[in-house]
Amino acid sequence: MNPNTTDPRPLYTRTTEQAAALIRTVRPEQLTSPTPCTEFDVRTLLSHLVGGTHRIATVGEGGDGMAVHPFVDGVADEGWPAVYDEARVRVLKAWADDTRLDALVQVPWGETPGRIALSGYVMEAVTHTWDLSESLGHPVPLDPELAEFALTIARRVLPDEQRDADTPFDTAQPVHEGADAYGQLAAWLGRKPVR
Repeated sequence: MNPNTTDPRPLYTRTTEQAAALIRTVRPEQLTSPTPCTEFDVRTLLSHLVGGTHRIATVGEGGDGMAVHPFVDGVADEGWPAVYDEARVRVLKAWADDTRLDALVQVPWGETPGRIALSGYVMEAVTHTWDLSESLGHPVPLDPELAEFALTIARRVLPDEQRDADTPFDTAQPVHEGADAYGQLAAWLGRKPVR
């Protein structure tokens, strides 16, 4: 898939459906569990998933996504599935207009066409879904095609040699022999399994 010409909206929809299915499995006692994203426990990771979803929705609506805090507060332990569903539906509506794909938008890694911005948020959501899955013991199977697309985007927008202290992902880790697309993506983004 060529990110410059691919319509990322179907992939984003699938990505959020996968994340939503996983979020529905989270039990309250798991909210304080560690994740491969070492600065986040499960609750903080869910907060970031929802906050990032609001950010790309705002971008799709023509607003300033950078003004949107990439975390949310005040969600009840059992409220995460509904809050995430509401946020992801907002994104799907915000990006429904085809012209948004070619409009220049501002995202954390710079100004880019909308299709690249939304593709970057596919990458982020797929990565954080893997983080969550690792933390929960893999309660639902993950779609390998989404990880393959996310890895393509990660290699494009996050080259290892250009990462610095401001990059929200660690230095790439060695890939274990036989690693699937999720394992390769996790390694590229500096993740280590929690188990």
